[in-house]
Amino acid sequence: MNIWDWSYVWNALPALYRGAIVTIEATLLGFAIALVLGLVFALIRQSPNRYLSTGMTEVVEFIRSTPLLLQVFFVYFVGPQSGIYIPAWTAGIGVLGIHYAAFCSECYRAGIENVDGGQWEACTALNLSRARTWRAIILPQAIPPIVPSLGNYFIGMFKDTPILAAIAILEMLQQAKNFGSENYRYIEAITMAGFFYLVFSLIASAIVQSVSLWLNRRYNLY
Repeated sequence: MNIWDWSYVWNALPALYRGAIVTIEATLLGFAIALVLGLVFALIRQSPNRYLSTGMTEVVEFIRSTPLLLQVFFVYFVGPQSGIYIPAWTAGIGVLGIHYAAFCSECYRAGIENVDGGQWEACTALNLSRARTWRAIILPQAIPPIVPSLGNYFIGMFKDTPILAAIAILEMLQQAKNFGSENYRYIEAITMAGFFYLVFSLIASAIVQSVSLWLNRRYNLY
């Protein structure tokens, strides 16, 4: 038997394409949630209210310290026992977004704390509102340096999407596995899936580097 058969590659491509669309959609939607929610987490942790800040810190640490697969299982399988029914797609994307939001919040927090304390004093002296201080002064300086770190989590989320197969979401790797089981040939489909993951990760890395460079030039951080 041939180790590699190109006919199986061509036959597997439609299934891999369908899976790739699901994988990319899950990554983009999940990361959009992570970016927004991560910033919210970070801002709450900067709250002058000690109880609010401490509570948010505990929530973030809990999310970061428990496995993503366990969280997916808990929401999708345990939730219905409490009367909470969430469709697989919504549960998968939501858990991905919340899980990575906890990690992104640490990136945001590091960027915020890296802003010189004199910036806050200057904003106070100029009588700028707290909202305007965050929007116009602090965040434009805090976010550009952390784009590479956020990009790493974006790529990490892409590579974690196969976990969604645990709740019957047919992402790319699961499509490859199904094709292999139907045709008793795994090597072509699994290899091609790995190749697509590699290509997407390299493209995403190049985009992140370009965005990081543009932002740092835009805000004169170089």
